[in-house]
Amino acid sequence: MHRLLRTFTALATFAALGLPAGCSSESASGAKEEATVRGAATGSAGPPEGTFWVDPDSPAARQVEQWRQQGRTRDAEALRRISEQPMAVWPAGDDPAPDIAQATRGAVKENRTAVLVAYNIPHRDCGQHSAGGAGSADQYRSWVDTFAGAIGDAPALVVLEPDAVPHIVDGCTPAEYHEDRYQLLSEAIQRLKRQPKVKVYLDAGNPGWISEPGKLTEPLRKAGVAQADGFSLNVSNFQSDGTIKAYGRTLSATVGGKHFVMDTSRNGRGPLAGDRQDAWCNPPGRGLGTPPTDRTGDPLVDAVLWIKRPGDSDGPCRGGPAAGQWWPDYALGLARNAKAA
Repeated sequence: MHRLLRTFTALATFAALGLPAGCSSESASGAKEEATVRGAATGSAGPPEGTFWVDPDSPAARQVEQWRQQGRTRDAEALRRISEQPMAVWPAGDDPAPDIAQATRGAVKENRTAVLVAYNIPHRDCGQHSAGGAGSADQYRSWVDTFAGAIGDAPALVVLEPDAVPHIVDGCTPAEYHEDRYQLLSEAIQRLKRQPKVKVYLDAGNPGWISEPGKLTEPLRKAGVAQADGFSLNVSNFQSDGTIKAYGRTLSATVGGKHFVMDTSRNGRGPLAGDRQDAWCNPPGRGLGTPPTDRTGDPLVDAVLWIKRPGDSDGPCRGGPAAGQWWPDYALGLARNAKAA
C-alpha cells in the first residue's frame, strides 16, 4: 500500500521532526503516551488487551513455529510480540468471503471482534505499489455486498478504503474519478452498516501526508463520514501516538465530533527522520507501537489497532517483496525495535 510521505513536512503544529533515524517525534503529551507502550524489545508483549480477535494462523504465527523448529528460539520468542496480538485481516482477490468467514468464525468462537480492511476501490493507489482494485463501479458494489454479507451477524470493525479519500485531496487520483469515488464510499458505508454488529471507519490518511486536517473535511463529508462510526488514521504509517491524537482531535471537530481509530502497528519509534523520497516504504529502524486495545482512555479514540500487519511489506523498496507480502526479516526488526516500557 502506498503511504504518501514523499515530502516529509515539519508538521510544526503537531510534532517536531528532524531527530536521528530511529527516534520518534513527540509532543509533550506524546512522549508520555509513547512511554507507556508495553513490553521489552524481546519476548512476548503479554496477552492482548481488549476484545479483538487474534489469528492463530497468521504469517507471524507460522514463522514463530518454523523458527522454533529450526532452533532460532530467540528470534521466535521476539516474533511472539507480533503473533500474539490482534491484527487486521485484508481480504485478497475478487472474492473477500473466504477470508472474512475465517476471521469472523474465529472471532465469534472466542467472543471477540474481527478487524477487517476493505481495500478494493477502483483505481486504487493511483497505479503505485498497491495498484489494482475493482474494475468498475458495479464490480465494486458487488464486492462490497459480498464483503458485508460474509460478516453476517458477527461483530466486526471495518476500516474502509485506506488512501481513497487522501488520494483525492492530494490530486493523485485523477479528477474524473472523484465523484464516482465519493458515491462508492458513501454506498459502501451504508451497505456495511446494514450488518447489525459492524462499525465502519472511513480512512483519512496520516498527519505526515495531508498536513492540514481541514483539507479532508469536505471530502470526508462527501464520502459519507456522517453515516460511518468515524475515521481511521495512520494506516501503514509511522506517526507517533501523540501526533496522531492531536491531528485526530482537530479533524474530528470539523466533521461533527466523529470518533477515530489509529494504527500503531509500526510507530513505536516514530517516522523516519528527514525529507526522504521513500520514508513511507519499508523504512529501516522502525519498531512496534502500542499494542491493540479498545480501552484507550480517550473519549474520541475508539481503538488503537494494528491495521497494517507488522512484517507485511510496503512494496518492492529497500529489498522488500511485493506490497502485502510477508517479510520475516523486517518483522523481526520491528519486534526487536519495539518501544520498551
